[in-house]
Amino acid sequence: MPNGAPDVSLRVYKAICGNRRLGVARMKPSSILRIAALSAILPISLLAQGQGDPATLSRIADQGKNHSQIVDRLHFLCFDIGARLTSSPELYKGQKWAMAQFKKFGCTNVHLEKWGEFPVGFDRGPVQVCRMVEPFESDMVFTTPAWANGTNGLERGEAVLLPETVEEIKAHAADMKGKWVVSVQGRGGLSSEINAELEKDGALGRIFGSRNELVVTSGPSWKSVSFEKHPGLPQITVRKSDYDRILRNLSFNRKVVMEINADNRWYKGPIPCYNVVAEIKGTEKPDEVVIVSGHFDSWNGPLSQGAQDNGVGSMTAMEAARILCAAHAKPKRTIRFILWSGEEQGIFGSTNYVKMHKDELDKISAVLVDDGGGNYQGGYVVLPQMKPMMEAAIQKSLETFPDMPQVIRIASGTRMPRGGGSDHAPFNAVGVPGFFTIETGKLNYTLVHHTQNDRFETCIPEYLVQSGTNHALVSYNLACAETLLPREPKPTP
Repeated sequence: MPNGAPDVSLRVYKAICGNRRLGVARMKPSSILRIAALSAILPISLLAQGQGDPATLSRIADQGKNHSQIVDRLHFLCFDIGARLTSSPELYKGQKWAMAQFKKFGCTNVHLEKWGEFPVGFDRGPVQVCRMVEPFESDMVFTTPAWANGTNGLERGEAVLLPETVEEIKAHAADMKGKWVVSVQGRGGLSSEINAELEKDGALGRIFGSRNELVVTSGPSWKSVSFEKHPGLPQITVRKSDYDRILRNLSFNRKVVMEINADNRWYKGPIPCYNVVAEIKGTEKPDEVVIVSGHFDSWNGPLSQGAQDNGVGSMTAMEAARILCAAHAKPKRTIRFILWSGEEQGIFGSTNYVKMHKDELDKISAVLVDDGGGNYQGGYVVLPQMKPMMEAAIQKSLETFPDMPQVIRIASGTRMPRGGGSDHAPFNAVGVPGFFTIETGKLNYTLVHHTQNDRFETCIPEYLVQSGTNHALVSYNLACAETLLPREPKPTP
């Protein structure tokens, strides 16, 4: 506090920040007069940080911490819907389910907002098998790229090493027919010429080894594929230990036989792409908005459920909506919940939202994005002028979850971070405050991100509870603040 502030300053500070045990209505008239006098001493930013109604904040905290539904909802998403690749039937099924949930909570203006189209649809069937059957049986963990061909059912064939040159492949064309061709480091890579020759020779596909025990799923540019022209030869990537097992047995001159069923499915496009949108309408400034969001799409490699990337982030947004509705919160500004899609292919859903809503950007106070995996929400990166409001916004969460501290970290420079590769970035690029929640906790997200380990059982329930509740508390506080969150300085013309 400033030097010379009266001894009532701590009590006044708590009252201004919304301490639920000391509401202004319970204070003596003399204390209220002291607050008015002290307003000349306290920083303007402190007076303007504007917590929400203390009783409502207590209801939000209780509903989130003691009556959470987020674990059950994430379980349903992972096991009843599954991974949700953009352009897949599973994503659309999940979006319809999410809309029904928002309506059940009591949200308004629930709808799908189309942002574009994919030229072709893609998903994976339930049968995904990769195993060595000779010289002994060994099940293997694998993936194939999205928007790439799988096998024609279960295909069994001998494994052979890839020759060193295209000329050698041509010279041994007969030896490639009906074989699984095992790539060797430094030989050919993903050369289109090699792939074309192997496909012409009748090879079943190529087998690659991962760098470690993680198999990472990605895919080619969706613009490069079509229903009529699929990428040709199946490309199977197995984890390092499985790959080493294949090479070791080949080095012993043993006959190695593989059975692989990669049930990859194509759907004729164009496939419409949507964001899911729902709202709690503001009572005083409904045209001003706080956005709570996470991307709903995921990669869909075998075994993956899209749990942490980004089932967690989309479910924390949904849980925030449920908590606020259940707590009968009446924010002054509109709180808008958005489940993005197309994030994994290039943050398309949020980028197009910014373009489609360019005339509304000045009325967006903040965009909260949870997309860092299954740890808890541990704070925000802000500009100095945003710090007082954001510190006030997290206070109730700190009180509710004292064992899960948060930090308000100051960004370097005068602008919000432009990178990050998630759905906050398109907003920061146009000067709208976008926040990628700092993820804090014991979980090693590297072992999960885009891999076969992205499953429900890797999530930590207490972190889910904190994250959904924190989203609700922070968004409500920002929606009830006296002002919009301060912006970064606009560039000089």
